[in-house]
Amino acid sequence: MTNISQIKRRMTLTFLTALVVFAYFFLQINPLDIAAAFPEIIAFFKENFFPPNFRQFASYVPLILETLFFAVVATCLSAVISVIFGLLMAEAINPVMPVRLAVRLIVSLIRNIPVLVWASLLVYIFGIGSLVGILALILATFGFLTRSYAEEMNAIAGSKLEALRAVGASRTQLIVHGLIPEFFPAWINWTLFSFEINIRASAILGMVGAGGVGILIQTNIRLFKYREAMSLIITLVILVLLTELCVNKVRKIIL
Repeated sequence: MTNISQIKRRMTLTFLTALVVFAYFFLQINPLDIAAAFPEIIAFFKENFFPPNFRQFASYVPLILETLFFAVVATCLSAVISVIFGLLMAEAINPVMPVRLAVRLIVSLIRNIPVLVWASLLVYIFGIGSLVGILALILATFGFLTRSYAEEMNAIAGSKLEALRAVGASRTQLIVHGLIPEFFPAWINWTLFSFEINIRASAILGMVGAGGVGILIQTNIRLFKYREAMSLIITLVILVLLTELCVNKVRKIIL
């Protein structure tokens, strides 16, 4: 058994090494070109992006708030919807296999489409605007959270649920008295983690016309207003860091 495990490990490492080497030659990567590019990048940023221009910062505040609220609304709506679909997808809760498989298929399809692709598709349907950003984030977050919630539900479904079943508890009682108290900490953790991701994603979505501060960054770069763009980038970095601090604080208070 040990020899078989060692052979499998060596074969896996050999395959991964061969894949990396193949990718290296397929892309025709020259390490010297990569090394030479860094001084040029640093010089370009130093010359064009610094010092950042904050003189028009007051006019940027509404779009910065819009970016933040994208993440808030999308995360809250997705957290509620995903619980429902997570219950339908969890084997420990839903014994109807066709329903579980159908939900799993839908969730997998939605989850495997990147948020930028969702935003690009929705722009063609609804046009440029904040609705596109919210919908794209909801779809991406829904796929991620539903799978995470379902896995947590399956993991915590054990002796407590079996004991409730043994005394004749209904499915509603199983969920309310057995699942929810155990699932709540995981729900908070995954939802807060998703909110952190959505803060970053909502800034990028604007670059494909989905509203928020991203569209302003892209516009400034296209107009060669690099210092104005840099002020927005710095603001976004601060926003993300503050969000992480607040999320960690909330997590400690609630849990």
